[in-house]
Amino acid sequence: MSNGNLPSYLTSATPNPKENRAPWYKNTAPAYAGIFLSVPFMAGMAGALVAGSLTAAIIGLFMGAMFCLVLYYVPGKLGMKTGMPLYVVASSTFGTHGGILIPGLLMGVVQIFWHAFFTTSAAGFFMEAIGKGAPVNELAKMPLYWGVCAVLGLALAFVGAVGIGLLSKLSSFLPIFPLVAIAVAAVVNSKGLGNFSEAVSSTNGVLAPASAAMFAALAATAGFFASAGVAGTDFGMNSRNEKDVALGGFFGITCVALVAGVLAIVAIAGAIGTNPEIAGMKGFDPFIAAINQPGGIMATLSSWVFVIACICPLGFCAFLAANAFSTMMPKIPRIPMTMVAGAIGVVLAATGKASDLVGFFVMVGAAFGPIAGVMLADYVRHGGWAGPRKGINLAGYIAWAIGLVMGLLGPLSGGDLGYGIEPLIALVVAAAAYFILAGMGLEPETVELESAKKA
Repeated sequence: MSNGNLPSYLTSATPNPKENRAPWYKNTAPAYAGIFLSVPFMAGMAGALVAGSLTAAIIGLFMGAMFCLVLYYVPGKLGMKTGMPLYVVASSTFGTHGGILIPGLLMGVVQIFWHAFFTTSAAGFFMEAIGKGAPVNELAKMPLYWGVCAVLGLALAFVGAVGIGLLSKLSSFLPIFPLVAIAVAAVVNSKGLGNFSEAVSSTNGVLAPASAAMFAALAATAGFFASAGVAGTDFGMNSRNEKDVALGGFFGITCVALVAGVLAIVAIAGAIGTNPEIAGMKGFDPFIAAINQPGGIMATLSSWVFVIACICPLGFCAFLAANAFSTMMPKIPRIPMTMVAGAIGVVLAATGKASDLVGFFVMVGAAFGPIAGVMLADYVRHGGWAGPRKGINLAGYIAWAIGLVMGLLGPLSGGDLGYGIEPLIALVVAAAAYFILAGMGLEPETVELESAKKA
């Protein structure tokens, strides 16, 4: 083991001490619950209904929820054992300098897109609440919508830059409100479930195979969660032991994903059964229409609830984007970088570019599924965290690239080579490739990290 010239993100890292950690129900579970009780995840369930089969959609959701636990568990366990954040732990898999790009800067870019998606959902529900609702592509033509995106996106980016502690406190109870709202929508819209399959058939023509709905739900769930799953390291460093890691993941990820996903599926399917035109909508529009299907004061109140529910994610995403960039490039001031990240998200939202949920979930799953896969292989190969590896770990990079290609076969081929379970296959293939490449000697030597001795 030798000492190289370590980047500042490694030399400044210190493990989270045991006395600062807490039980799973005080950190991991509620934090992940808030992630799933969000508009992008619940809106993403609309894509699982194209086959007109509730059963297939729910089976796919269950498979996806279990796969999310797999995505999270090894990063979470590594965080718990080392007390270190993702960027430090991933330096074993990608190298001391390789980790700057993956997962470092890649995580920052993805968080900008997440900020854009949450801005889109918040602004869309705001327009519904004030009686100006329309499909996103129509909203993008309205100056008022641009103004709403700018105010919400930039104001909450600033809050994320200077008041992240306040957002953390709000996030402990705000997710309760969207849970109540989606439950009410599911109950009210359930009267249309009997007409759901017929409505989808009349709108879309020949129904897709039930397997398409199952795989769509799996891919949407896994793709939505992939980056948060890899970030499980950051949650794990706040866990006391392996039991906290496991229970926090099971209840905060698998259970909440199933509850939120099933309620969203029922609410959207029931709305389609009542109003078949919803079956032809894309992106956020089916979910917004489902929430507003009851009409009257209930719809208006629910719209305001979902605007409020986007407050914390908007601030967190801008903060996390800036944190990724400033950690890897410490000379960049954090607050200006947060505002720049927020501004990019605003533009993507206001122009309607941040409305393709399915495409985005596929991209995230393809990019972060392989990261989880190579981290898993590295962990199994060395029986734990090996420590930072000098320079760039070619085994990690090549394995990640192979997994990325497998995850993007569908989009790259125009859909001809799509197989429905891209995030899962990308993870497995990347893990297998890492074992082979590392066995061929492509892993660099490890370097000493003094702060890790304190873990």
